[in-house]
Amino acid sequence: MNIHEYQAKELLAKFGAAIPAGYAALTVEEAVAAAKKLPGPIYVVKAQIHAGGRGKGKFKELPADAKGGVRLSKSVDEVAANAADMLGNTLVTIQTGEAGKQVNRLYVTDGADIKSEYYFSMVVDRASGRIAMIVSTEGGMDIEEVAHSTPEKIRTIIIDPAEGFMPHHGRAVAFALKLKGDLNKQAVKIAEQMYNAFIATDMSMLEVNPLVETTDGKLLVLDAKVSFDPNALFRHPDILALRDETEEDPAEIEASKYDLAYIKLDGDIGCMVNGAGLAMATMDIIKLNGMFPANFLDVGGGATTEKVTAAFKIILSDPAVKGILVNIFGGIMRCDIIAQGIIAAAKEVNLSVPLVVRLEGTNVQQGKDLLAGSGLPIVAADDLGDAARKIVAQVKQAA
Repeated sequence: MNIHEYQAKELLAKFGAAIPAGYAALTVEEAVAAAKKLPGPIYVVKAQIHAGGRGKGKFKELPADAKGGVRLSKSVDEVAANAADMLGNTLVTIQTGEAGKQVNRLYVTDGADIKSEYYFSMVVDRASGRIAMIVSTEGGMDIEEVAHSTPEKIRTIIIDPAEGFMPHHGRAVAFALKLKGDLNKQAVKIAEQMYNAFIATDMSMLEVNPLVETTDGKLLVLDAKVSFDPNALFRHPDILALRDETEEDPAEIEASKYDLAYIKLDGDIGCMVNGAGLAMATMDIIKLNGMFPANFLDVGGGATTEKVTAAFKIILSDPAVKGILVNIFGGIMRCDIIAQGIIAAAKEVNLSVPLVVRLEGTNVQQGKDLLAGSGLPIVAADDLGDAARKIVAQVKQAA
């Protein structure tokens, strides 16, 4: 689960992190009121969307030479003008794709006199099973280019969660950022604060870009991006309350209600599979046969009629879907029960696109017999390769 920058900063502030003063705003009037609470005379108006690259982004509805989603304002009137420009318009960044995201809220912060910019992030390193602190002296909007062109400027410090954060980890961060004196001490402190926040709230990713040194010798968290482990949210109702469903795909929200793992993709073949590995293989073989998957959808081990029906409805809510491939391995679940669910779901949603079903596992023949005798235009497949070939052929024939 992702949260907005202003929420991330408020959370990090609870762990002692130094952040510039700022206020969230949903309207131009609220943005102006926020600016009036700040000392000024420089303000920063930031679009709040769940995507990076806002500073270099462009608004669909504004001229090509218009500023992006992070704007300096030298007066309250400029804050109002920038807020009016952003709110309700669609910001396209390198991370949103061409569709972009509509800006529904802003964050108005106090300006900072920046001397240097640094990069700091934390992720779970799956290769080592530990936590990685990733830092660089080259912070700012071009960090992706730094990673691509000069990766030697990025340093990684690995922390064993069983050991926890130790002073030498903080010193390693400060050394990598080439900070000395009081700045060195501040970097050690900030690294510990970030680690404590990461562990205490079950984050999966924390990015501070940039972490800035001001002209008066202070380190500030100028921007923050945070994601949480969804499997741990039951422990954090306060964090779950920060969820902004307007930033999420409606189909993904609906899928979560039925405990379905669903991610929308850009293809034309809808996929319904049980098991993440099998789902990945299904998507790969669809592409191998010349078409593209429209989604990742894992119904899990307990594919009940209700879940299968919900899955069909979610897949068909995507107008790009031209056919559906169901690929189920009946291990815990019996194939005849799964077949009954598919038949009931197909009847309820009044299926209007080609449907190919591949079943394997317990009671597979009974399941195939049920599908064959359903009277529905369901095409049975013998194996995964056969299923992919058949759904691609069916879609091409229907086009």
